[in-house]
Amino acid sequence: MTKRIFRSICLVAITMFAASVALVLGVLYEYFSDIQQSQLHMQTELAAQGVANEGIDYFSGLKIADYRITWIDGNGTVLYDSESDTADMENHLARKEVTEALTAGYGESRRYSATLMERSLYSALTLEDGSVLRLSISQNSILTLLFGMTQPICMIFAIALVLSVTLAVRVSKKVVKPLNEIDLDDPLSNEGYDELSPLLKRIDSQQKQLRLQKSALLQKENELNTIIGCMNEGMVLLNHRGEIISINPAARQLLDAPPDCGGRHMLSLNSNPDLQEILSEALNGRSGEQVISVRDERYQIDASPILSGNAVRGAALFFFTVTEKEKAEQIRREFTANVSHELKTPLHSISGYAELLKNDMVKREDQIPFAGKIYDEAQRMIRLVEDIISLSHLDEGAKDMPKEATDLYALAEKAVRSLEPEAKTAHVTLELSGTPAILTGNSQLLYSIIYNLCDNAIKYNRENGNVFIAIRNENTDVILSVKDTGIGIAPEHQERIFERFYRVDKSHSKEAGGTGLGLSIVKHAARIHNAQTKVISSTGEGTEITLRFPGQERDTFAHS
Repeated sequence: MTKRIFRSICLVAITMFAASVALVLGVLYEYFSDIQQSQLHMQTELAAQGVANEGIDYFSGLKIADYRITWIDGNGTVLYDSESDTADMENHLARKEVTEALTAGYGESRRYSATLMERSLYSALTLEDGSVLRLSISQNSILTLLFGMTQPICMIFAIALVLSVTLAVRVSKKVVKPLNEIDLDDPLSNEGYDELSPLLKRIDSQQKQLRLQKSALLQKENELNTIIGCMNEGMVLLNHRGEIISINPAARQLLDAPPDCGGRHMLSLNSNPDLQEILSEALNGRSGEQVISVRDERYQIDASPILSGNAVRGAALFFFTVTEKEKAEQIRREFTANVSHELKTPLHSISGYAELLKNDMVKREDQIPFAGKIYDEAQRMIRLVEDIISLSHLDEGAKDMPKEATDLYALAEKAVRSLEPEAKTAHVTLELSGTPAILTGNSQLLYSIIYNLCDNAIKYNRENGNVFIAIRNENTDVILSVKDTGIGIAPEHQERIFERFYRVDKSHSKEAGGTGLGLSIVKHAARIHNAQTKVISSTGEGTEITLRFPGQERDTFAHS
């Protein structure tokens, strides 16, 4: 700003100087020209009296230095000229000053010569005999005059320039000084230009708002740091390059990270291949979970991408200890397998006795209710054992199960046909829609997913309800959706419905004959196919369970 003011003042001063010089020279030039013209007029009258008294003899011995005298008769013929031979001179009757003199008795004119860079002043007076006496004098042009005054003008310009620069420096500093001395920490305490008052008031208002916002942010930051610091679970925030932005004490202790690990790459703290895989998935925009071993302990890592619009800005990693949980699961799996094998033989026996009863081999009054109850319970327990065995197999990863290209829509049609009797008995309508969708995987597991979802939708539906099964292709993914109009699931139960033996309504489940393992089988089978599961439900308004089978998984299986 100081430079701009300085340049503006210098420019104005130089412009004013140049304009003043031009104006003064123009006015003075015309002023002195008028004076010179008046003197020429006077000299013409004096010379005319001499010529009138003495005639041509007046010019004899006449000494003139600056003036030119010309005597012209009434026809324009030059009778005498002080500078040229009259014989070579042209007729002067057409000259302006001569014409005016013959007409009015006196005439004058001014003519400029571009060649000689000078101007000539003429004064003509008519004599008593009708002839005209003319005097002229040469005058330098204004440019010639300006060139002649170059030295004094340059001196004046130099003085003016020095004064302008000095004034510009002082004025610009004086103008800018109040602005440079503004106290932005306390804007209203400044004394300066009145025009700055609205700006200073606005700055003061914004600073108050910023201080309030800063205080609120600091409070929230302290609260967040306190919460994160007290967490037993580890938490790490990463940027889009996988570099650590924030890490809580639990994660730092778990990974044996130094206090100044901020900015380091996550894999520099732990290069576990599973961690590398899940981190890569998260930074590519896909959530996931993985279990890794750290110092003889097992930790589950939940990785979620941090999105801004459609761009991945980073990832959040959460570490949960699952050592005890895995031990309990292992014990439970072993128990389930042992109990299943122990119960399978007597259950078949119960089924056989029930068949005898149904064949009327006992007392007639006890046959039908007794045999029906034993048979139904036996069949339910057999299904339970089979589900437990299947689930135990799935827990092991089902690596021995073959994978092949399977039409998910065809499997859905098969499952619907199998469940039609059960649906008819429950007064529920099954509706299948969609298009063929080829998915590479284990057809038995895929069929069990559809069957269990539809079976649950029938059992937990209302009378005259509907079950909608939809198969569709979305880009490279395959989407399976099973929606019912049943009793729905409360929000507090939705995260636990895939747990083994977990029942939302135990009395209703018992009446419906459910084992409590159907959705657990769905979860494990979906995990084997890398499918994502989504549940949308509310009490009394039905449930929709959607599975998305990724296209990458399809391509991987297709080329295996």
